[in-house]
Amino acid sequence: MPTARKLPPGACPDHGHPRSGCPIACTLDVLGDKWSLLVLRDLLLDKRRYNEFLESPEGIPTNILAERLRRLVRHGIIERRRYQPHPPRYEYVLTPKGRDLGPVLCAMMKWADRHVARVWKVPPQTAKRLES
Repeated sequence: MPTARKLPPGACPDHGHPRSGCPIACTLDVLGDKWSLLVLRDLLLDKRRYNEFLESPEGIPTNILAERLRRLVRHGIIERRRYQPHPPRYEYVLTPKGRDLGPVLCAMMKWADRHVARVWKVPPQTAKRLES
């Protein structure tokens, strides 16, 4: 397996540099696509295995799921752990960096609850888990 290249602090593993110093732009460089936050939502709600992510109601395509998991690993937001040697099977777990996104997702859910029609109501215990 190739060794990871050393990047300066704050550099993006995908392209080596942030596009600007804006914290929002830097966050979007990592998480600003249609699927990454949904994968994180599922991880925060205890999904760990590839097939579990595929069961989510949004219907993420398999090729996109594989790429998003690789990206989140590259950014240190999740880690991949082998749970079965033959055939090799992996599960994904949040790192502390990934768990720090829980309150962000919770804030997004609260905002949608107030401002977007026909969203699912989030049970209070789920919101509490995401906030901590």
